[in-house]
Amino acid sequence: MRLAIALFSSTLLLTAANAASPSGADYIRAHGAQGVNLWRLANQKREKDRHINQRPALVVQDNSNIVFKADTEEPNEFPDQWFTQPIDHFANSSDTFKQRYWINTRHYTPGSGGPVIVLDGGETSGEDRIPFLDTGIVEILARATGGVGIVLEHRYYGKSIPVSDFSTDNLRWLNNDQAAADSARFMANVTFTGIDEDLTAPNTPWIYYGGSYAGARAAHMKVLYPDLVYGAIASSGVTHAALSNWEYFEIIRNAADPTCAGQLEHATLTIDALLGVPYAKHHIKSLFGLEDLAYDDDFVSVLEAPLGYWQAKVWDPAVGSTKFDEFCAFLDKPILGYGSVSSLPVGHEDRLVHLPGGIKLDFSILNYAQYIKENYVSRCDTSVEDCFGTYNDSNFLATGLDQEWRLWQFQVCTEWGYFSTAPPDPAHPRIISRLLTLEYLSKICRQAYPAGKYFIVPPMPNITAVNALGDFAIAADRLAIIDGEVDPWRPCTPHSEYAADREDTILQPFKIIPNAVHHYDEYGLKNISDEPEEIRKIHGQMIVFVMEWLKGFKAPGSQ
Repeated sequence: MRLAIALFSSTLLLTAANAASPSGADYIRAHGAQGVNLWRLANQKREKDRHINQRPALVVQDNSNIVFKADTEEPNEFPDQWFTQPIDHFANSSDTFKQRYWINTRHYTPGSGGPVIVLDGGETSGEDRIPFLDTGIVEILARATGGVGIVLEHRYYGKSIPVSDFSTDNLRWLNNDQAAADSARFMANVTFTGIDEDLTAPNTPWIYYGGSYAGARAAHMKVLYPDLVYGAIASSGVTHAALSNWEYFEIIRNAADPTCAGQLEHATLTIDALLGVPYAKHHIKSLFGLEDLAYDDDFVSVLEAPLGYWQAKVWDPAVGSTKFDEFCAFLDKPILGYGSVSSLPVGHEDRLVHLPGGIKLDFSILNYAQYIKENYVSRCDTSVEDCFGTYNDSNFLATGLDQEWRLWQFQVCTEWGYFSTAPPDPAHPRIISRLLTLEYLSKICRQAYPAGKYFIVPPMPNITAVNALGDFAIAADRLAIIDGEVDPWRPCTPHSEYAADREDTILQPFKIIPNAVHHYDEYGLKNISDEPEEIRKIHGQMIVFVMEWLKGFKAPGSQ
C-alpha cells in the first residue's frame, strides 16, 4: 500500500525537513497510475537535490519518510546477511536467489534457546526496517525476552531480487504463496553467524511481526505455518483485500480537523461541478496550473495527492511527517482582502472570490490551487501531460530493476486490489472526486503488464487468494491483532467496522491504539519510559503477552 516506515539508527540520519516523500509502494497505494508519475517526479527531485548537495543517495520507505545515509559512515552493527532461496518453491527447479536479512544479537544469551523475533520487511527495501533492530519493536521485544532480532527482506524488494528485470513474466513469482514459503524455509533452516546453536523453528520459538501488508503476512504465516510460527503480531495488518478501497479516504475525512475536512469536501464538490461545465472547465484547471492536462480524471487525481500525507503521521516527531497538517493550514490561510472572514462557514458568500467567467470560489480553493502548483506542478520540467497524464501506455512499460513501483503495483493487480475510489454512493460526503473510479484506477494493470509468455495479469485482482486465509475473522492462539484508531487502512483490518468485535485476551490479543495511524507500535525509543503514554502502554502490553506466550513453549518431542 506499499504503502506506507523508518526510525533513526547509528548508521542512518533522518532529515525531518524532508520527511514526506512516499516510496513507490505508498504512491501506488494511494494514487494508482498517477502515483507512478508522482514517484518519478519525486525521484527526479531527489536526484537534483543529491547532485546539488553532494549528499548520498536517499533511502525512502513506506511511511512517507526520507532517510539519508550519514555523510560519515559509522561502524555498521547490522551488516547484510544472506540466505539462499529457490525462485519457485513449488516447481522442480534448481534456480535460486539470495534473500537478505539483518540480525541483532545484543540481548541473546548463548544456550538460552531463543526466542527469535523476526520482522517481515514487506513491500519496501529491508534497509528501511533496520532501525527497528535498534530502537523499534524488534529491539524492544528482543531486549525483554533475551532473544535474537531479525529483519527479513521480502523477495523482489531491496536487494533480494531473483530476476534480471521486472517484466510480466519475471514477476510471476511475486505472490503470497512464494513469499510465505520463503519465510517458512528461512525459519526452518537458517544458521546465524556467531551463534553455534540451532535456533531454527520449531525447536526454537519464533515470533513473527509485520506492519501493514507485512502485518497481513504475519497473520497469514501463523495460519499457514503454525508449526513454525509460535506467535505472530499483525500490526495494521490488512487481512481483508478489496477491489474498491473507498474507505481509505473516508477515515481521513472523519479523522481530520473538521475545518480542513469541510474545505476539502466543498472543494471536491465544487471542482466536480465545474468540470461538468465546458466554459468553466478550462478556468478551474488553469487555476491549478493544469490547463493543458487532457483528461479530467488525471486532473483530479493530481489534486488527491496531498491526502496521502495522512498516512505519514507518526507519534515520534523525529520521524513523522507534518505535511498533512501543513496542507490543511495552507487551505485556511487568509488571502488579501479575506482575512476577516476565515471564521465563516466554507462557501459563505463573504468568502467567495470572483474569477473571470462569472465563477465564484471559496478562497480555500484558491489556496488549494496554489498548494498544488507549488508542491507538484512546479516539479514538472516538461509538459503537464507528460508529467501527469496517465493515458499513454508507453509511459508504463519500462521493466528495468530501477522501476521499483512495478513491484507493489503487480501485487495490487494480481492479488490485493485496494483501488482508492470515490464512495459508491454519489450522495455520500467525499474528499476525492467522483471521477476516481475503479475503471480509471485499475487501468494501470492493463497498461503496465502486457501478457507474457508464461503469465497473464487477471482482468481484476484475485482477492480471494488473500481473503481465503481468514479475512476480517482471521484468528489463532498466539496471534495478536493491533491497529490504529485513525489508520486509513483500518477498514481492511480485523478492527474494521465491517468485522465482528472480539475479546482481547493474552492468548489472542486484540488491541486498538487511540488516535494512532499506521502501525504506530512498530516505532520505539531507546528508553520506553520516554515514549508517549499510549505507545508506552501498547509496548508494555506487547511485552506482557509475548512473555506469557513463551512460558508455554515446548519444543517438539520434549517432555
